[in-house]
Amino acid sequence: MLCMRWIETAAAMQGLALRWRRSGCKVALVPTMGYLHAGHLSLIRRARKLVGLRGKVVVSIYVNPTQFGPEEDLARYPRDLARDRRLCRAAGVDVVFAPVDGEVYFLGTNSESSTYVVEERLSRGMEGASRPTHFRGVTTVVAILFQLVLPEVSVFGAKDYQQAAVVRRMVRDLHMPVRVEVAPTVRERDGLALSSRNRYLTVSERQQAVVLWQAIQHARGRVRTGAGGIPVERLKGELRRMVARCPGARLDYVAFFDGRTLEPVAEVKRGAHLALAVWVGKTRLIDNGRL
Repeated sequence: MLCMRWIETAAAMQGLALRWRRSGCKVALVPTMGYLHAGHLSLIRRARKLVGLRGKVVVSIYVNPTQFGPEEDLARYPRDLARDRRLCRAAGVDVVFAPVDGEVYFLGTNSESSTYVVEERLSRGMEGASRPTHFRGVTTVVAILFQLVLPEVSVFGAKDYQQAAVVRRMVRDLHMPVRVEVAPTVRERDGLALSSRNRYLTVSERQQAVVLWQAIQHARGRVRTGAGGIPVERLKGELRRMVARCPGARLDYVAFFDGRTLEPVAEVKRGAHLALAVWVGKTRLIDNGRL
């Protein structure tokens, strides 16, 4: 039976990582907030492929409070550590790092953590505009995890496209010795991107949630059959109307941008990237795709 370690303290995780480093062992990190699904398992498989059977795959499970806004779903974010443990063991994970409170950020009236990592360009639009403190929390917790796990490579999912771009920029700018790999989005048969938040959806809302994928497919069809570029506002209008036809859905944003720089484009052509966020009932879902 596979011997998987479960670690809850920063000191134990970093101590083990330092021993791995001294022995020349390759380490891959898959950062998660838990409530694992098939999308996470695909990241774990990618991580194993990257470091091989002799390497170590670490999955972190931590619902990071600093990336949630004051009115967001931190308290009710889905959690099931027992289930996550079973899935990680079955997937061949070597270590699950599931830090308890006070192990990632220092707590206390006069000694709480007061240092953050902030990326100021790629994080400005889209998710950064809708959730102003979100990426500060993401970059800070990822930087901490890199310090504790000391991975050679870290694997992220393409569903959070902007997040992966921001983390890559942080790694580049701060000269972190970590390679960031991005694995494809895993989808349900009807196209809905897998997400832990999908469990919030009612049966009716689940049917409406596929509108995100339908919007991506519509935009792809438009740029691949149209001649030349399509004005951004025209295509945004089409997608707004598509979402509005779903009675329980509300568009937060839709953006067309260069997939490398994340800069907005004036006309939508083949090769551009689309990202959108949609409220379905009380659940906010995101998706993206290359056109």
